[in-house]
Amino acid sequence: MAGAGPTAVLSSGKKMPLLGLGTWQSKAEEVYNAVKVAIDAGYRHIDTAWVYKNEKEVGQAIKEKIAEGKIKREDVFVTTKLFTAFSRPEHVRECMMQSLADLGLDYVDLYLIHSPLCFKYGSNPFAHAGNPEEVYDEVDYVDTWKGMEPLVDEGLAKSIGVSNFNKQQLERLVQNCRIKPAVNQVELHPYLAQQDLVDFCKRNNVLLTAYSALGAPARPKVFASGEEDPVLMDDPSVVAIAKKYGKSAAQVLIRYQLDRGVSVIPKSVTPSRIQANFDIMNFSLSKEDLASLGQLDRKLRYVGANLFVKHKFFPF
Repeated sequence: MAGAGPTAVLSSGKKMPLLGLGTWQSKAEEVYNAVKVAIDAGYRHIDTAWVYKNEKEVGQAIKEKIAEGKIKREDVFVTTKLFTAFSRPEHVRECMMQSLADLGLDYVDLYLIHSPLCFKYGSNPFAHAGNPEEVYDEVDYVDTWKGMEPLVDEGLAKSIGVSNFNKQQLERLVQNCRIKPAVNQVELHPYLAQQDLVDFCKRNNVLLTAYSALGAPARPKVFASGEEDPVLMDDPSVVAIAKKYGKSAAQVLIRYQLDRGVSVIPKSVTPSRIQANFDIMNFSLSKEDLASLGQLDRKLRYVGANLFVKHKFFPF
């Protein structure tokens, strides 16, 4: 994967670029250009999801870059996710096929269960903010996983994994699967270091991917705590370390994840930021600076989804 930057070999044997472009909250008309800019800048990992409603534009941008000769299909690592209203095993393939059709691809490189939470088939849990229990489903995420495994057998997904699983849920899944989850994508940054989860994943050869690594400043209100959360990129320790290396706070926060062996998918639709977020290959943080950032942990979750706190599989 030329231009991809550092990569990791997953438990599936497939190679994954550790730095990717996140597309959560990226509007359809903006994400098309963002993906093209990212590929030109050297990104070879694009992360999307069924629920983001931007897979068509992501796929179109990739298709055009392939047509230009900038990349081949095998050069770009595409991740998408199973929506929580398709959690029953019999509906998993349906969601996968919708995503493949929208992306215009024959396969994805990584397919994730978006959350251990499960909701009634065809429902939109966010439309039930007043009483989300109405659309809760009882299906077990281990059973959902059993619907994921045949996608690998069919070649529709080269690797499969999970997102938003806590350590106990991941441990239970690892003990009850035929194909091991290759990745767990979670919120991760110095204010939410989750070192126990990082260590568990390393021991079990599950690659962690960090979302909201810059602190999710523009997250929707439904995910916020309701309080005025501190701005991670303004933290004096982060700012001081950035100054020391002649880098931005965002670049330090991205490098922090790579230096602790974690994949990271910063989101942006601004061309200059997309390029700057990739411009982190020419430095590494010292052990002292990594420790200093690790000491900022305050168990602060920017993307809490407390709306669903009564769900039996609520992970946070």
